[in-house]
Amino acid sequence: MSSDINYKNNPLHGLGLQTLVEEIVDHYGFEILYAYLQLNCFNTNPSTASSVKFLKKTEWAREKVEEFYLYQFKSLPKASAREFSIAPRDRIVPDDHRPGEPASLSLEDAARLQVIRAEKAAEYERGGFKGNKNISPRKQAESESYSDNTRSHSAKQKQHREAYNKAPEATASAASPSTSSDNFDPWAKAKNKLSD
Repeated sequence: MSSDINYKNNPLHGLGLQTLVEEIVDHYGFEILYAYLQLNCFNTNPSTASSVKFLKKTEWAREKVEEFYLYQFKSLPKASAREFSIAPRDRIVPDDHRPGEPASLSLEDAARLQVIRAEKAAEYERGGFKGNKNISPRKQAESESYSDNTRSHSAKQKQHREAYNKAPEATASAASPSTSSDNFDPWAKAKNKLSD
């Protein structure tokens, strides 16, 4: 079935990881690669061999570098939302998309992107991040009603927990008014049946 799919227009088709890393390192250098990708293999004692070794072992990092190769180094248009969920090597690049010149990247642009990412992360941590601004109002309403339902559900759980924690005191006082709640034994009836 995979023989029916044409991957030949994907620049990663038939390209080894070693060659990929050598190409982007030769063009950009380790400093810019670290600034954009934030992968330590490009920062501490960087070498092509150690980077390849790390990327072979770490799938998420390899996919991050492959995306960088496709969309920065080869300047292909960004993948559609459906294609974006697929690993870069498995993406189908339309026939009308041709690789372009490598994007010109600078450390200043990388710093600016890091600030934007940090702001988004801080907003997400505060709970103010609502996700994609292009989301349909219906989907946003569904997600908000879901969060409202989970909030009310957790409030109900809290009420049940409080009632449950108070329940042993009520049963103990109802069973024998002279016993205190500290001496309550939930297995007392079972023990009495065994001893009889």
